Amino acid sequence: MIDSFILDRPAVLFAGLVFVGIIFLRIFFSSSVPNLPIAGAKTGEWFPLLRARWRNAVDPKAASEIAYNRYRDSACIFPMAGAQNFVQLPLKEAQWLIERPDKDVCVRTGIIDSLQFEHTLMDPNLAHFPSHMSVISGPLTREVANLIPDLLDEIQYGVDHLWGMETGNYKSICVYDLMSRLVGQATNKVFVGLPLCRDPKLLDTAMAFSLDIPIGATLLHFTWKPLRPVLAPFITLPNRIHTNRAYKILRPEIRRRLGESTDKDSFKRPNDFLQWSIEQAKTLGDPYYGKVDTLAGRVLLNNFTSIHTSSFAITHAILDLVSTKQEIIDELRSEISSVLAAHGGEWSKRSLSAMPKLDSVMRESQRLNSFVVTATNRMVVNPNGVTTPSGIHIPKGTMVCAPSYPVMHDPDIYPDPESFKPFRFADKRTALGEEGQSYVQRARQAWTTTSPEYPAFGHGRHACLGRFFASTLLKLMLAYILMNYDFQFLERRLENMWIGSNRTPPMKATIMIKRRVESEK
Repeated sequence: MIDSFILDRPAVLFAGLVFVGIIFLRIFFSSSVPNLPIAGAKTGEWFPLLRARWRNAVDPKAASEIAYNRYRDSACIFPMAGAQNFVQLPLKEAQWLIERPDKDVCVRTGIIDSLQFEHTLMDPNLAHFPSHMSVISGPLTREVANLIPDLLDEIQYGVDHLWGMETGNYKSICVYDLMSRLVGQATNKVFVGLPLCRDPKLLDTAMAFSLDIPIGATLLHFTWKPLRPVLAPFITLPNRIHTNRAYKILRPEIRRRLGESTDKDSFKRPNDFLQWSIEQAKTLGDPYYGKVDTLAGRVLLNNFTSIHTSSFAITHAILDLVSTKQEIIDELRSEISSVLAAHGGEWSKRSLSAMPKLDSVMRESQRLNSFVVTATNRMVVNPNGVTTPSGIHIPKGTMVCAPSYPVMHDPDIYPDPESFKPFRFADKRTALGEEGQSYVQRARQAWTTTSPEYPAFGHGRHACLGRFFASTLLKLMLAYILMNYDFQFLERRLENMWIGSNRTPPMKATIMIKRRVESEK
C-alpha cells in the first residue's frame, strides 16, 4: 500500500530520492579535513563526523568542554551543527592564529561562509566590500565621547517609557523583550537619528532581519552545497521581505540627506552612521557606495551585527545582578553617585572610565555568559594551506578556531568560574595597584580589553570594532536602570539557552521592578 502510494506520486518519489542522495553525499563526500581526533566521536564508530555533529548539537556545552579539556595540548576536529567542521587549536596556539596574515587565514571569508552572506544578504557586496567597517573603526569610535549626551537622552526616554514610572507597586517585566527594544532604539539613534530610531516598524523589521540571517545560514549549512542556489530563495524568503520593508522605511531619509547635502549653506550635518557613510561614499570613487539601497543596506547590516549581541549582554547583566543581593546594587549605586558628584554630575567618557565596579559587572557577566563556544574563527585561504606550530597542516577552505567558552570557565584562569563575582575584575585592578603595577597593567582588566583568555570581543587586529561604542552604551544603560529602579531579587537565575553553538539568555525570563522614589527628586 505504501509502495503504491509512492509509485503513484512521482513527485514524492523524486523528493525522497533527492533527500537520500543528499544524505549519501554529505556522509561520503564531505569536505576534506586533517586526520585529527574528533571531539564528540567514539572510538571505532561508523560515520564519526556525522555522529559527533549530532552529539555536539544536542549538548554544545559538553562538546566544547571535551574539545578543550581532552585535547588541551593538541588540535582536534570540532563538528558543529549548522556549520563547517572546525579545526580547533589548543589555547597555547591561539596567539599564533591571531597573528596570521589575512593572505593565510581570513576573518571576512570565514564570516561570509558561516553566515552564508551570498544567500542571506540580498546584496552580498555589502559583505564583500565592507566599507562600513572603516566607518565603525573611524568616526563611530572617535565620536563615542561626543555621542554620550544623545545616548543618555534616548536611554532615559526609552527606559522611562518601557519600564514605567510607577513607584508604588512592583510589576513584572520580560527583560529581553524590553532591553532588545531599548538597545535597538538607542543604537539607531546613532545610526540614523530621530525620528527613525523610534519608528516601531523599523525596529521590528531590524530585529526580525537580525534573526533571519543566522536561521537562514544554519538551514543552508544543512543543505548540500550544489543545491544551495536552488533552495536559498525559499529559505531566505523572510530575509528579502524584511530587507524590502527596511529599505522602504529608510529610503526617504537617505534621499532627503543626499539632496540637502548638496546645499552646504542650509544643510545641518547630522552626527550619525548614515551621514558618515554618505560622506565616505563621496570619497571612494565608486557610485555603488552612494546608492540609496547600498546606504540602506549598510544601516540594516549594522543593526544585525549590533542589536542582538548587545541585547544579550545587557539582559545577562541584569539577570546576574538581580540574582545576587542588595549590597551589590548598593555598592554600584554608591560608585555611580560618588563619581558623578566628582565630575559635576556630568556623564562623560572620563566619568564612565572612573567606574571600575560598573565595568567589572559587564566584563564578568560576559565572561560567565559568553555568546559563542569558539573564538577567532578564520578560514584558511592560502592555496597551500597553513601549518601550525605543532606541525598540523590545515588545507585551504578549512575553518580554524580557538576555544572561547571553556577558556572563560577554566578554574586555572578564573577561580570559581561558575560563580558570578561582579567585582572580580575591579578587585583585580585594586590588587594590581597595591602591588605597584602600572596603569597599563591595571587597565587590562577593563571590559573592552581582549586576550586569548578573554575573547568575548574576539582578540587581535580583528577584534570587534564596535566594542568601545557598545560598552559605552550598555554601561550608561545599566547605570541609569540601577539608579532609577528597585528590584525583587531572584532566588535562582534562570538557565541560559543554547541555540546551536550559540548561547543566549532565557528570552522569556521576567523580573519584578518598580521606579525608585529617590529618582523622582
